[in-house]
Amino acid sequence: MKRKISAIVLGILTLVVNISCAQKPENQKNTKMENKEKDKPSGKTEIATFGAGCFWCVEAVFQNLEGVEKVVSGYSGGSVPNPTYRAVCTGTTGHAEVCQITYDPQKITFEELLEVFWKTHDPTTLNRQGADEGTQYRSVVFYHNAEQKQLAEYWKEKLNAEHVFPNPIVTEISAFSTFYPAENYHQDYFNQNGYEPYCQIVIKPKLDKFKKAFKDKLKH
Repeated sequence: MKRKISAIVLGILTLVVNISCAQKPENQKNTKMENKEKDKPSGKTEIATFGAGCFWCVEAVFQNLEGVEKVVSGYSGGSVPNPTYRAVCTGTTGHAEVCQITYDPQKITFEELLEVFWKTHDPTTLNRQGADEGTQYRSVVFYHNAEQKQLAEYWKEKLNAEHVFPNPIVTEISAFSTFYPAENYHQDYFNQNGYEPYCQIVIKPKLDKFKKAFKDKLKH
């Protein structure tokens, strides 16, 4: 009798194992498909344009954020059409070194981008970031719509009211007009030239600090 019961139990266990094994790959497949769906862009992207000192540093930071699809270094806010890097560096064209950031608002919001923007540079120094000095290095948000303007102004006022920084924020908040992409050798600069002294001394420490502070927002 015991043998008969054992045989029945064994048969049931075998059947359960077989069913589980048959279902497992399908479950894994579904999980993989769900993950792929998550990773897919929503199809709708928006643009943010920030100036926070040298665009090599700004680009290196924002390239690492989940939801950011493209970062292009360039010039904005000036009066001279088609400016060159050499001309912008004179401070006479009125342009700021900026990065134009294409992002998926379903994955990262403009407010989250603003948080990274203000926490990864000094927005209290007028026309200067560290040793880089001139109007081309000014802290600036070029807003693309009324919502971006409202959010930038709200957070600037809030951060100042709460004295988050020891000195008042001087970030310029202006309407976006024209963006001129910088010369090709400026694009993807840190990734292409990480061995250079400026990258090692200035960009890398800032990037390491950013990654530590925003590890939950980084690309996997």
